[in-house]
Amino acid sequence: MKYALIGCGRISTNHITAAVNNELEIVAVCDVLPMKMEELLGKHGLANDMTIKRYTDYHAMIRDLDLDLVSIATESGKHAEIALELIDAGINVIIEKPMAMNMKDAEEIIRRSEEKGVKVSACHQNRFNVAVQEVRKALESGRFGKLSHGSINVRWNRNHGYYDQAKWRGTWAEDGGCLMNQCIHGIDLLRWMMGDEVEEVYGQTRQQFHDYLEAEDVGMAVVKFKNGAIGTIEGTTNVYPQNLEETLYLFGENGTVKLGGKSTNTIDVWDFRDETEEDQKNKGLEEQTSNVYGNGHTSLFADVIDAIENDRKPYVDAVAGRNALEMVLAVYKSQKEGRPVKLPLTDFASTDMEGTF
Repeated sequence: MKYALIGCGRISTNHITAAVNNELEIVAVCDVLPMKMEELLGKHGLANDMTIKRYTDYHAMIRDLDLDLVSIATESGKHAEIALELIDAGINVIIEKPMAMNMKDAEEIIRRSEEKGVKVSACHQNRFNVAVQEVRKALESGRFGKLSHGSINVRWNRNHGYYDQAKWRGTWAEDGGCLMNQCIHGIDLLRWMMGDEVEEVYGQTRQQFHDYLEAEDVGMAVVKFKNGAIGTIEGTTNVYPQNLEETLYLFGENGTVKLGGKSTNTIDVWDFRDETEEDQKNKGLEEQTSNVYGNGHTSLFADVIDAIENDRKPYVDAVAGRNALEMVLAVYKSQKEGRPVKLPLTDFASTDMEGTF
């Protein structure tokens, strides 16, 4: 398959690695800064490969090339606009999180992709973590029984140097705060594991230490799921002096699980009433990762390739991207209005939070 990447910033190396691992034909990269393209290609030993075209204008790239799959790794505020153009051109898309910055764009991506028969995957790669997959198997086989509650805790650090790398970071139009950027992966896992259907969200956000940003650096929420379970969210970039953990807890009548590590990549607790010999393998399971992004991009790319070849929905489809976005926007709306917010959200945008802090 002919593959191209739009956006050559911090996360782009994971996309190129995944493309190489899946033996995609990398035909082009695109970034407004030519230097970024060369740095990225150099990092992967591809700098001298002149068959890979370089573009500073993605419109021209879409016009010029016959592409099967494109991944979008630009600033968040551009994701939906680029995705819709690719969908209209009949090109399959992998969109870095968040899929969009407002509900209208997210719904339009779903609608148009279905209309055009194009595969869209939201890049929530942590669903492919070995630890996460083991929990999902236990959940789907009913081992937890009735769910009581669950929580996601993303306790990370992002300092001034991180935000100085790109002007769009921490802005309402292009990024959002810690919940939208850093914590959305964990929020996606919580919603997915707890039955996906949400009744109500009550949230509070603050800007404690990052007064040079527009958006929040800590957010907490209580989530009421339609199946009767309760969830809590804690997300922050205020942990001193470095990333501490990303932990997911699930509590059921017959099972308790805690996923930990820097990015839900270890099993810290694994207890089930119907314990089997196989359970011993999961106790203490640890998937080695080189950074907080984990290893899931390669698996996500493999799944999308298979979805295209076999004409099925990707494992992490556009609806999953919409659902994760909706959770974050619901917390934002709750903060703005000072009350619990009922789902579904029909029309809310990150930019509705402008002037909050």
